Amino acid sequence: MSLPPKPPSRPRKVSLWRYAKLFRADILSAQPARLYRAWMAEFKTPFFRSYLINQPALIKTVLKDRPDDFPKSQRVSEGLRPLLGTGVFVSNGETWKRQRRIIDPAFEGGRLREVFPAMWAAAEAAAARIEPRVGEDLEIEAVTSHVAADVICRTLFSIPIEHHIARAVFDEFRVYQRSQPLLNLAAFIPLPRWMPRFFRRGTKASADKIRALITELTHQRTQDITAGTAPDDLASKIMTTADPVTGACFDESEMVDQVAIFFLAGHETSASALAWALYLLATHPEWQDRVAAEAQALENCDFNVMSKLRLSRDVFRETLRLYPPVPMMVREASCPERFRDRDVGKGSQIVLSPWHLHRHERLWDNPDGFDPARWQTENGKQCSREAYIPFSAGARVCTGAGFAMVEGPLILSRILRDFRVVADPARVPVPLAHLTVRSDKGIWLRLERR
Repeated sequence: MSLPPKPPSRPRKVSLWRYAKLFRADILSAQPARLYRAWMAEFKTPFFRSYLINQPALIKTVLKDRPDDFPKSQRVSEGLRPLLGTGVFVSNGETWKRQRRIIDPAFEGGRLREVFPAMWAAAEAAAARIEPRVGEDLEIEAVTSHVAADVICRTLFSIPIEHHIARAVFDEFRVYQRSQPLLNLAAFIPLPRWMPRFFRRGTKASADKIRALITELTHQRTQDITAGTAPDDLASKIMTTADPVTGACFDESEMVDQVAIFFLAGHETSASALAWALYLLATHPEWQDRVAAEAQALENCDFNVMSKLRLSRDVFRETLRLYPPVPMMVREASCPERFRDRDVGKGSQIVLSPWHLHRHERLWDNPDGFDPARWQTENGKQCSREAYIPFSAGARVCTGAGFAMVEGPLILSRILRDFRVVADPARVPVPLAHLTVRSDKGIWLRLERR
């Protein structure tokens, strides 16, 4: 069995200009192959030092033990600010802590059970859209983007993707996703705050359109909350939750920042993972048949059915290992450090790469292979604790991680319950990173009725 597709690595040494150009085109193939074995690697530029860390103990220090000493790097967030403002994904310090105090309650306790009917409805709608296209070759990322956006719209604002504003946001997000690279010039060259930031043509205009549409939704929800007619969904919960420390709620502008992040994090990442999961199962039919058999348990909208989708969950976990939607995270050292007998200066960039950590040759058995059964092995269990961070870890772990681990297996199972996915050997997708890990020319699959 051939290994799942993996991007080529760059030559060991390249100029800074060449590296920046490669990075802007694709963060994955811009990296050298040695990162799949290194515990730590240093990258030097004329402007700053960057250190990629793969050693589990160092990752634990940065993400779990001392997160306040390693805030999110503002260099990386430069490219996302036109869309995300100062939302929870890019903020730091007390601003971030306040935002999490307001947002986290919406995802706690029984909320997953409460939003499950909305996820179920989105999965059913996806199956209905697929039905008339049986036998066609479909670009599956478009299919998974549609259903992931539908889940976000239904769970956040109680509207389906067919709602005119929801559809407009979705369409504009597809424009933005292709136009905005992970890093812009400011990630490589420290620019003063007064200097204008430059983005690809259309990126800022696209971000402005998305924010205007989200503002319209948010303003309408504010009015509904005031009138007492708002549905009990995630948006209402977040907008009516007061910070237990200050007693203040998000104002409309702050809520727009957060909704933009929910759309980016909840739609982009889920769409990426679902598309790769379907491709992996199309190229591993024995696993596909097992997941499809398990999926016959999906009969009625009952949250308890999730306990029966164990294989689907393991497939989804394995997909997140091989194709983590957010391939790299960057922190900044707020004080001088000493890592692996090496001085790390204040202001250095600390890169945590789920892409390389999840495929690390000194940690994982069969690191590049697709093996959902690994999660029941001793190696898999140990690595899941120490070397598996698709949602980050520690204080800044993704607040929607539990949400994603219900949504992904549910939609995957619902599609495979009724349809078989078949890959075209002549169209092998090559992973690359724009905002998330997608494929170079799309993921093309044929869906057949079971």
